[in-house]
Amino acid sequence: MKITQRRLSPRSVTPVAFAVLTLALACAHAAMAQNAAGASDDVVVKGAVDHYDGEDHTRKPETAQQIEAKKKYSPYAGRKYPTRVYFGDTHHHTNNSGDAFMGGNTLTPEQAYRFARGEEVVSSTGVPAKLSRPLDFLVVSDHAEGLGLMTQVAAGNPAFASDPTLIRWGQALKAGGKEQQDAMNELVSAQANNKLPPPIKDPKVVGPIMKSVWQAYTATAEKFNEPGRFTAMIGYEWTSVPGGNNLHRNILFRDNKDRADQILPFSAWQSEDPEKLWAWMAQYEAKTGGRMLAIPHNANLSNGRMFEPVDFGGKALTKDYAERRARFEVLQEMMQTKGNSETHPLLSPNDEFADFGIAGWEYGNLTLEGKPLSRAMMPTNYLRSGLLQGMLHEQQLGVNPFKFGFIGGTDIHNSLTAIEEDNFYGKHVNQEPSPKRWEHVSKQGFGKTRYTWHYTAAGYAAVWATENTREALWDAMKRKEVYATSGTRMTVRLFAGWDFTPEDARSRYVAETGYAKGVPMGADLPKAPTSGKAPTFLVAAMKDAIGGNLDRIQIVKGWIDKAGKPQEKIYNVAWSDARTRKPGKDGKLPPVGDTVDVAHATWTNTIGAGELVGVWKDPAFDPALRAYYYARVIEIPTPRWTAYDAYRFGIKMPPEVPMKHQERAWTSPVWYTPI
Repeated sequence: MKITQRRLSPRSVTPVAFAVLTLALACAHAAMAQNAAGASDDVVVKGAVDHYDGEDHTRKPETAQQIEAKKKYSPYAGRKYPTRVYFGDTHHHTNNSGDAFMGGNTLTPEQAYRFARGEEVVSSTGVPAKLSRPLDFLVVSDHAEGLGLMTQVAAGNPAFASDPTLIRWGQALKAGGKEQQDAMNELVSAQANNKLPPPIKDPKVVGPIMKSVWQAYTATAEKFNEPGRFTAMIGYEWTSVPGGNNLHRNILFRDNKDRADQILPFSAWQSEDPEKLWAWMAQYEAKTGGRMLAIPHNANLSNGRMFEPVDFGGKALTKDYAERRARFEVLQEMMQTKGNSETHPLLSPNDEFADFGIAGWEYGNLTLEGKPLSRAMMPTNYLRSGLLQGMLHEQQLGVNPFKFGFIGGTDIHNSLTAIEEDNFYGKHVNQEPSPKRWEHVSKQGFGKTRYTWHYTAAGYAAVWATENTREALWDAMKRKEVYATSGTRMTVRLFAGWDFTPEDARSRYVAETGYAKGVPMGADLPKAPTSGKAPTFLVAAMKDAIGGNLDRIQIVKGWIDKAGKPQEKIYNVAWSDARTRKPGKDGKLPPVGDTVDVAHATWTNTIGAGELVGVWKDPAFDPALRAYYYARVIEIPTPRWTAYDAYRFGIKMPPEVPMKHQERAWTSPVWYTPI
C-alpha cells in the first residue's frame, strides 16, 4: 500500500474534510506500525517526514563573491548613521514660567507632555486641543528666573506679603483680564530693566521654593520619558534681556534627573552675561560628568547684540571667548512664534523670499524699548549675516565663535506646542482661538504696534538621530545634524563632498551615498582630494505627508571675498515642473503658482512636487576663501493661520494681514575652510 502525502493549506480544507483527512492519516500510521512489526506489505510514505537539514546538496558551492554579497544583502543591517528624522520642540513654557502663569496659563508640565505625545487636553481657556500627529520629543524650558514663584505670589505666600508690587501683582492675578495682562507686561519690563521687586531675587527667600519646583519638574520629565517612543529632554531657559535686547538661551541637558537635580538652574538674575552662563555650564559638567548645550533664540529681537563684535562688557572678542561660545552654543533658533531670524530684505535684496516671518518683528527689540532696529544693527541681528561675522572673526582669532547650526522652536507660553496653521493655539493664553485674537495688541513702542496677527505658527526642531533617546537626540544636536522648519514636517537631507554626480540624485539610497561620499549638514568639508576641485552637494527633500507640495530647493552660500568683505548668493538646485519652469537671465525661477482658496482656507496639491532631489556644484568656488552653504526648501503657497481664523469665525481682516505664505525648512550649514 502506498500513500502519497501532499501539504494542504488549512484555509482550503473544510471542517468535515479535515476530520476525514485526520482519520485517514491515523489509519495510515496504524498500517505502517503493523509493517514495522513484520507485516508482509511494503509501505512507502512520501513526504511524511521532512529530512531537509538546511543544506541544498544539489547546489554548487557558493563563490567568495556570492558569500560576500549575502553578508551585504540587507541595505539596512549594520547601519550606524541616522536613518530617521525626529520632530519636536526645544522651547516650551508651562505655568512654572512667571510670565506664562501671569498670562493665564494653568497647564502644568504633565499636561504639556500629554499633549505633545498626542493626547487631547483642554486649554487654559477651556478649548479642547489635540495635535494632528504626536511629537517625537519635547523640552519643557521654563524660565529659570523665578521658576514657579508667580504661583506662590498668586497664592498669597507670606514670604512675598511685605512688598507692595508683589501684593498688587497677586491681586491682579486674582482679578484676571486686563489687570492680569498689564501685570504680566510689567513683569517682563521689570525683568528687562532690572527693576524686579527685591524679595523675588533674594536667594534665601526663593531658593527653597525654586529647588522644590525644579525637582518636581525633573520627576515629571522622568515619568514621561519613554526611550525609543517619546523623549522628555530636561531643560530650562536663561532669560537675559538687558534693556529689552533679547539674549535668551535655552539650556538642554543630555542627562537624567540624577544629575540635573545636583544643581539649581543658573538664571539671568545671577548674571545677564553669557560668559557667566558658560562658566556655570562648565562647572556643571565638571561636577556631574554630564553634558549641556545652549541654544540662543530670537536674534531678530536683540537689536544687533546677538553677534556683536564685543563681549557683554564691551571688550573686543578674544580667542578664549570664541572657543567657549563655539563649545556651548552649537545651534541657533531659526524661527519661532516671534518671527524669523534668517535675514532681512535690506541685508539680502536679491533674495525674493527674505521677507518671510518678519512683519512686526523688525520694529525693534523684544520690549520695543531703547532704540528701534536700524540698518546698522542688522548684520549682527540675523543668522545668515551672523555666520558671515563668525568667519570674519575666525580670520583674526583662529576660531569661529558663531559656527552654529539651525533649529526651530515655538516659545509657546500656554503649554501647547500647537503650531500647525490649521491648529494654532497662539503663543500666550490670550492668543488662543477666538474671533478677536488677531487684532489683540501685543506690544507698542516707537510709534509701532505689534498685534497677535504678527505672530507666526512656528516652528519645529528636526533632528537626524540614531534613536529617539535623550542621549541620541542631544548628540545629534551637538554635531549640528539638525534643521529648522517653519512648522512643516518635511524631510530634508543635505550632504557635501567633492565627488557627488547627477547619478547620485537618482539613487533610492540617498543617505547611504551621502555618508559614503561626503559629510552631512552641520559638518566641515574635508580637505579637497585634488587642488582646484569645487565642492558638490547632494540635497533631497520630501513633502510633509499632510502638507503642501514642494516648490524648490535652494543652496544659500555665504563667503568672505578677497577684500575681506562678506558676500552671499542663492542658487536654485531643484524645483518642481522643471520642464516648463525655466530660470530667467537673472537666475531666478518663475513662481510655482498658487492654488490657495482664501475664502475657504484650503488649497490643492495640483502644483509642486512630492519630493525633490538634486546635485549641485559650486560654479564660483575659490579654494582660498572661507565659505558656508545651507539648503533652504520651500513649499507651494498654503493658507496661514489667519485665513483659518477668518473662515472658521466668519470674520474679515484688513488687507495688511497676510492670509497665505510658503512654509519652509533650513538645514544646518556645511563649512569650507582653506587649509
